[in-house]
Amino acid sequence: MKLKITLIICFLTTTVFLAQKTVNASDILNDIKAGKSITYKNAKIVGILDFTYMDEAMQKLPKKRKNSWWGNNNTNEIKKLIEVGVSFENCTFEDDVLAYIPDEDSGYTFTASFEDIVIFKNCNFERKAMFKYSRFERDSDFSGSTFNDDSTFKYAKFDRDISFANTKFVEVATFKYSKFRNNVSFANSVFEDSAIFKYTQFNDGVSFRNTDFQEDLNIKYMNVSGEFDITKMKVGYDVDSKYTKINGKSFNKYLLSSKN
Repeated sequence: MKLKITLIICFLTTTVFLAQKTVNASDILNDIKAGKSITYKNAKIVGILDFTYMDEAMQKLPKKRKNSWWGNNNTNEIKKLIEVGVSFENCTFEDDVLAYIPDEDSGYTFTASFEDIVIFKNCNFERKAMFKYSRFERDSDFSGSTFNDDSTFKYAKFDRDISFANTKFVEVATFKYSKFRNNVSFANSVFEDSAIFKYTQFNDGVSFRNTDFQEDLNIKYMNVSGEFDITKMKVGYDVDSKYTKINGKSFNKYLLSSKN
């Protein structure tokens, strides 16, 4: 009997080990470069996952960006378009996941956008997750994921369906100036630090149902058209709602009208 139990334990251990396979970020980037769609489940990703391909792009650029005499800083962005689908489920990223890199040495800013589907479902970002200026042209899904370090979706654009339901943000979460074309859910999410939705545009509604903002919530200048679900939403400290518009109404007037 003891022998059978030992064999069962060993089998289970082996099964779990195989399920938690380790994948090098460099291998993923090579596959994307080769035009292969990416699909991983139950994997641990090691190494920086740089969707901007900054090191490769730098080889074709002057070492220093030249400053124009009129001070125009809009020419320093080097854009990369990821043309294949990217799907990660139940994965852990041990290092940075980068679709935005402001390189101080060269003066260039490297960004990446996504032409096909993007899925980071039930994933664990142990380090930075930077998607500033990224455009998501197809459906995308970050639901159930945990962001343990700095994260930003500032200026990001979501052209199709997107979900941030059941997510957890340990550090400051920034969605400033981001634009959502379709309805998006942040339902049951937890923001342990400040949440910034300043100037964010929701063109087809947003759900903050059961969302727990444990510190400050900045929705200054936020604009919502469509459903605005804040049922059982909690905010630990202050809500900055100056100039916020919910279907043409100020935030306070919307709250009053919704109670009537």
